Amino acid sequence: MHSRGPDEPYIRQFSATVDRLDSTHVVLDTTYFYPEGGGQPADRGTLDGIDVVAVQSRDGEVLHELAREPDFSVGDAVDGVVDDEFRTYCMRAHTASHALYGAGRRLLDDLGYGGFGITEDRVRVDLTTTTDVDDATLVELERLVNRVVWDSRQVTWEERDRETALADDEIAFNTKTEEGLESDSVRVVTIEDWDVAACGGTHVENTSEIGPVAVLDRSNPGEGLTRVEFAVGPAAIERRADDHEAALASARKLDTSVADLPDAVERLQADREETRAELDALRDELVETRLAALQEDAVEKAGRRWVVGAVPGLDANGLADRAQDAVGDGADVVALVSEDGQYLAVATAGEVDAGDVVDDVTADFGGGGGGGPTVAQGGGLGAPADEIVTFLRETAE
Repeated sequence: MHSRGPDEPYIRQFSATVDRLDSTHVVLDTTYFYPEGGGQPADRGTLDGIDVVAVQSRDGEVLHELAREPDFSVGDAVDGVVDDEFRTYCMRAHTASHALYGAGRRLLDDLGYGGFGITEDRVRVDLTTTTDVDDATLVELERLVNRVVWDSRQVTWEERDRETALADDEIAFNTKTEEGLESDSVRVVTIEDWDVAACGGTHVENTSEIGPVAVLDRSNPGEGLTRVEFAVGPAAIERRADDHEAALASARKLDTSVADLPDAVERLQADREETRAELDALRDELVETRLAALQEDAVEKAGRRWVVGAVPGLDANGLADRAQDAVGDGADVVALVSEDGQYLAVATAGEVDAGDVVDDVTADFGGGGGGGPTVAQGGGLGAPADEIVTFLRETAE
């Protein structure tokens, strides 16, 4: 027989007769335990004081798995107790998912339902929509859901004819569930003037019972879905308290109010960009000064003029760009080393093979590199910059 939990979700204690018993697996003539399914976890609780560790629906029966073999037998009467705290949480969380979907109806285009799931600290709802669910949308979803909670809307459920329900565009169906519908009837859950959905889970009778809801995040799990995650009850309260504390601390550090935080952050970002531009300009000026000094200190080797030295503030690509700019202007070879000695770039006018120069250096100091006859780079060199520079000026060919 099917579970009566979804239709009478407030019942926590009941008596039933054992129909079938196989070791730790029990089938009753009636049960109020909710079996795992549709994204909602199974109820917790006890049968005659023995912990129920799993509840599943199989072949039209509800199978209760116990923590140990029971003392009772087929035909015996047993007492069932559904864990009140966990059932209540699941009722609130499941109803909250419907409230969020109803909010989505008002905010999102081409909305479809792709499933949901409940865990102990959060709930997820998977949606299909052409709307970009950005931060502002998440905030508005949360606002609307909590408004529905405050409005104390009635929540009802009923069985409807399958074909009639499928033809009703107002009823939200999980695409996978809709494809697999085999029963002649569909259980439909309605939040008054807000949402209508096909659903077999347990729900509260009024949205005021949901409690506070905090939208946590959104992601893209694939298959064209947008996943919205939220917390319900104590977890939502803690999340909002943490967010408020962080906002207050940030506002204090920026000497502003929470309401003015966005403007303060924007000013801070603008100041940072301005400072970064100034630093870049100073770095370029320093590099140009350094290159000019290296030009003055160039060495003659085999009739060719080598400009060699360490340059601050540049990575391998920056060194290569500067070396290419400098070669040919009275310089046959330009070999630049990063200030930490990690990187090397060599550019030549073509008479000296840049790749051979890099190979000479890496053979002596380690690391690796590559490139062509006129431009080459090396990295991972295991020596101070001044040693590499001395090698280039005195030994490399």
